[in-house]
Amino acid sequence: MPTGRPQERGNSPPSGRKTWQVGTLTYGAVGIAVLFGWLLWGDFAWSMKERSIGAVAQLKLKSLGASDTLLGLLMGSLPNAIVMVLSPIISYRSDRHRGRWGRRIPYLLITTPIAVAGIVGLAFNACLGRWLQQLTGPGLLTLRDATLFVFGASWVIFEFATVAANAIFVALINDVVPHRLLGRFFALFRALSLLAGMLFNFWLLGQAEAYGRWMFLGIAALYGAGFTLMCLNVREGEYPPPDDPEHARGFVGAARLYFRECFANAHYRWVIGAYILCLFAFVPLNTFSLFYAKSLNMSIDLYGKLTALTYLVSFGLAYLLGILSDRFHPLRLAIGAIGAYLVVMLLGGIFVDRAAAFAVVFVAHGVTAGAFFTGTASFGQMLFPKARFAQFNSAMALCASVGFTLAPFVIGRFLDLHHHAYRYTFFMGAGLAAIGLLATLTLHHRFMAMGGPAGYQAPE
Repeated sequence: MPTGRPQERGNSPPSGRKTWQVGTLTYGAVGIAVLFGWLLWGDFAWSMKERSIGAVAQLKLKSLGASDTLLGLLMGSLPNAIVMVLSPIISYRSDRHRGRWGRRIPYLLITTPIAVAGIVGLAFNACLGRWLQQLTGPGLLTLRDATLFVFGASWVIFEFATVAANAIFVALINDVVPHRLLGRFFALFRALSLLAGMLFNFWLLGQAEAYGRWMFLGIAALYGAGFTLMCLNVREGEYPPPDDPEHARGFVGAARLYFRECFANAHYRWVIGAYILCLFAFVPLNTFSLFYAKSLNMSIDLYGKLTALTYLVSFGLAYLLGILSDRFHPLRLAIGAIGAYLVVMLLGGIFVDRAAAFAVVFVAHGVTAGAFFTGTASFGQMLFPKARFAQFNSAMALCASVGFTLAPFVIGRFLDLHHHAYRYTFFMGAGLAAIGLLATLTLHHRFMAMGGPAGYQAPE
């Protein structure tokens, strides 16, 4: 179990027992196994929630007669808007919080029942809609409008808690997992997420319309129990007092400090910019691949099986990529993966003219994109300041959310103007991948000048 030591390293004490240290926490092999077990249990509960709730909610909204505009607003625009507002605030405060339960776990314990309440509201939206209609009196709300209102309110509560927990969960991992093992841990993290996706899509998605309520309740129970048990069994270490406590500044002062710390240093602008530019490369085909497949007369069933195949291959590669990330650094894996993606997109743009060719390139797209996400899962942890990780990571999420809000609209508008020629998505992806490759190569040059894998210290 953890004991107090001041530094992080893997060593072999006189007893011959290997230990790993992070902050004031020291783990033996058993301690690492227990830590990984509880964190991965929490991750499995999280992944089942992430892989299932959105799909079931979309089907439920459609059954209620919701417009595509409302669906896009709730499922796309709302989460990004909440990220832009909430993630910086809660990350800034968490970095500076000190308490008997640590600086991350209190936030996770608070947001878990809020998320569960939102999911339960989704499960019982029909009953609550009838109650709301009766409460407001006859004629003010139709049953459909009341039910949609309850659904929307429950979804806002759910997304609020999800965004907050997402910002803190990754920061908790950064605080308690030894950095020498981060790549392997996030590989297991990614593998579990893929497994959850395969389980849900293979066995449960087809039953979502008939048993949506019970799926909502099952996920609520799994997530509530899983995350709560994880929080009660993972121990944070001790942290030095913050230079500026969370309540020491007003909102304006805190906002100024946040943006100054995250963006004033050119190095962090490169870290954030390079990663986000790589992420944008995946947007064109990810957003329009289903419509592209249909335009080539590919069946939805085959499209779904190809997606499952990419999950399966990515699952098989996950742990190897984690080892490579630990050994060579996630920045170098980012360069390799985005370079491979550039080649795949160019080949797709040149050669895809029928469903069979699309199938090959689509699977290659999924595998190379998956390799990027798995290999770079510890990207921020290895490049941002450890004491301010949640804050810097939220700044990257803030910038990404702005881009992801605008990019699909711009790409969609371009395709509308060019008669839905979805082949252009390959060339768009290739162009964005080329920009991402140049950005990561530039960042790597700066990284090496600052000491490289052996000597890099994140500037404070």
